[in-house]
Amino acid sequence: MSEKKNIVRAAGVLGFATILSRIMGMVRDMVQSRLFGAGFATDAFIAAYQIPNMLRRFFAEGALTSAFVPTFSEWYTQKGEEEARALANVCFTLLIVVMAVVTLLGVVFSPLIVNLMFPGFKAEPSKLELTILLNRLMFPYIFLVSLVALCMGILNTVRHFFTPAISTVFLNISVILCAVFLHSRFQVPIVSLAVGVLLGGLLQLLLQLPVLYRKGFPIRLRFDFRHPAVRRIALLMGPSIFGVGVYYLNITVGAILASYLPQGSVSYLYYAQRLFEFPQGIFTVSVAQAVLPSMSRQAAAGDMEALKESLAFGLKLTLFITIPAMAGLMLCSTPIFSLLFMGGAFDYAKAEQCGVALLYYSLGLSFVAMVRVLVPAFYALKDTRTPVVTAFIAFILNLCFSLLLMGPLRHGGLALASSLSALGNMVLLIWFLRKKIGSFGGKSILVAAGKAAVASVPMAFAVYWFMTLADWSRHGNKISKGLVLGGAVAAGIILYYAFAHLLRCEEAREATRLVRRKVLKR
Repeated sequence: MSEKKNIVRAAGVLGFATILSRIMGMVRDMVQSRLFGAGFATDAFIAAYQIPNMLRRFFAEGALTSAFVPTFSEWYTQKGEEEARALANVCFTLLIVVMAVVTLLGVVFSPLIVNLMFPGFKAEPSKLELTILLNRLMFPYIFLVSLVALCMGILNTVRHFFTPAISTVFLNISVILCAVFLHSRFQVPIVSLAVGVLLGGLLQLLLQLPVLYRKGFPIRLRFDFRHPAVRRIALLMGPSIFGVGVYYLNITVGAILASYLPQGSVSYLYYAQRLFEFPQGIFTVSVAQAVLPSMSRQAAAGDMEALKESLAFGLKLTLFITIPAMAGLMLCSTPIFSLLFMGGAFDYAKAEQCGVALLYYSLGLSFVAMVRVLVPAFYALKDTRTPVVTAFIAFILNLCFSLLLMGPLRHGGLALASSLSALGNMVLLIWFLRKKIGSFGGKSILVAAGKAAVASVPMAFAVYWFMTLADWSRHGNKISKGLVLGGAVAAGIILYYAFAHLLRCEEAREATRLVRRKVLKR
């Protein structure tokens, strides 16, 4: 099977598994918004969750995955399964030790961390105390999810993508069940969400271990910390923390600055970010996770032309998906919140405020997606310095834009700053990568982006017309709203796919061939 087909197939598997997870994540957010609204308690929970979640994105899913997968792929390709198994066990054991220390420090110094990260909460001592309590309860989540990320890296390298992608379903189910059945049992009801996060992290880890055993990688404690590959992974991880995690660092900066804005601003950004990550999690992360093992193997084999081909195809596939998704999210931002979240403690005014944040986040969807595919290319080439440089510049851009825009646009300005920062990061990464490896199909990527944009125009008109058929400010009418939004999505997908075929988009043809093969095989 060609590498393009491997990437499309892996992205399809990841996308299918992830869509289940994202649907459950949306249900989780709906339950959370109905029970707790968007205000005092939710601001405290979201701020408290932001800290271990930020570490998860920086360390576990970001630096650890980006440093471990290329090294493990090289070890697996060149030294065989036995040596790769030994490396996996050493890394797992070392990670247990390191993350146990990090977790302990996080719990002990939680008051200091919360005060530093959310200084705006000092004006409300009760909110600050609640945030510290919730943060202490949830900090062990980073220990569990770091081990999950390592397991995910091993499984992805041996081309098993489904279990790691679907494991977050269990996190969401855990949070939902705890929120529904335990919120009335706590003196502070929102504590039930923190308990759900912790139990969900444990379930995620327990799901990975049997699959690793079946794939020939049973986890055993091995204290050989002088293993030659461990030092290489550690050297790659240091810069990777900032290089991969800058987007999430920008989101965290937005939450910190939002603590100075009117009450509810932290929640508005959180709910908007969750919906923004829906297409990102289903498609963008799927493509990035699918293309990284391919590029790592090609780099290890010294096949630069194949690496450039895989990278170009990954970028084109990303643009093919995210450009129409960006248009759809912008047009449907407030209606989505009206349908899914409005009710209980969440009224239409809150839906509108969340819609504003989602609209501005959506502007940067393709930029964020491109960064997620470009950065792993540098790590496949063992270059950790360049992503750090571009990430630092992007961080400064985000901070400057945030301070400039949060006055006139409030929380919307913070979301827009994140999108502008992602644009700057993407441009710099492309420029440096061209200098490093030469052209990697820039013209074909621009043509693919142009075709996706043109095919999105009739889709956008259809979606806009559908949105006028419902009164999104009214409570209730869930069935009629759902039919309108569902009709808009269905019509948009059909029109986009039809026009993409008329424009002869390569990615549309690859997807069609994959579906045909699956149908004929069955």
